[in-house]
Amino acid sequence: MWRAFNLIDCNWKNIPHSSGAAIYERNNKIVETAIDSFISNGIVDGTKLSAHWFPKITADVFISHSHNDQEDAIKCAGWLKDHFGLDSFIDSCVWGFADDLLKVIDDKHCKNLGEDTYSYSKRNRSTSHVHMMLATALNEMIDAAECVVFINTSNSITTDEAIRKTKSPWLFFELAAMRHIRRRKPERMHIIEEQHFSMGTKKSAELKVEYVVPLHELTALGADQLNSWLKAWEKTSEDGANALDVLYDRHPEKGSVRH
Repeated sequence: MWRAFNLIDCNWKNIPHSSGAAIYERNNKIVETAIDSFISNGIVDGTKLSAHWFPKITADVFISHSHNDQEDAIKCAGWLKDHFGLDSFIDSCVWGFADDLLKVIDDKHCKNLGEDTYSYSKRNRSTSHVHMMLATALNEMIDAAECVVFINTSNSITTDEAIRKTKSPWLFFELAAMRHIRRRKPERMHIIEEQHFSMGTKKSAELKVEYVVPLHELTALGADQLNSWLKAWEKTSEDGANALDVLYDRHPEKGSVRH
């Protein structure tokens, strides 16, 4: 991950659904196939599933959102693809399959003998295993994506005076993960810096730092900023620029200097 953005006050009502829906369904099928491939006779290979929950999925943007904002997340993914050619991964692609995986395990291993009821203690163990596998896989996906977008709405974050809270354990996990995920500059940026250096531009040696990124440190974006990004991209896309570079340049992180 290189940058993380806090997306607020955006209305996706008039954005087409079709492009994002296609992305969502494609990722859904990949995830479902991965889960099936790691279940044999009701036994789950937890190590392999954690490492390969999202095989063959490459995404420029990881979209984190509340379950109640799934439609907005799908439209956001479509908008990013249609206008910038960016591929997104929507985190809710896996939530439903986590429940499906739990159902397979519980039906096989957690029922009380001779009954249709489940053992409380066995269910606790199965849930712990599946949620740990999912958390590990989500961590790797956030790490692999270049950019993370958090869709911040009243469905995801509640505000009590100055205290931001969420009722979603998965949103809490993803936001916490962003604080510790390593920051990796995209390779194309290193190439650009080398070109600048060869042209005589003086640059200090790159400092590699691991950032702690609580929600208030995510770069805030609203509808106006998204529209201005699109306009700027339309002016520069023919020059071979990368859409995310245009976004980063227009909205540098606090304390950074625009090149």
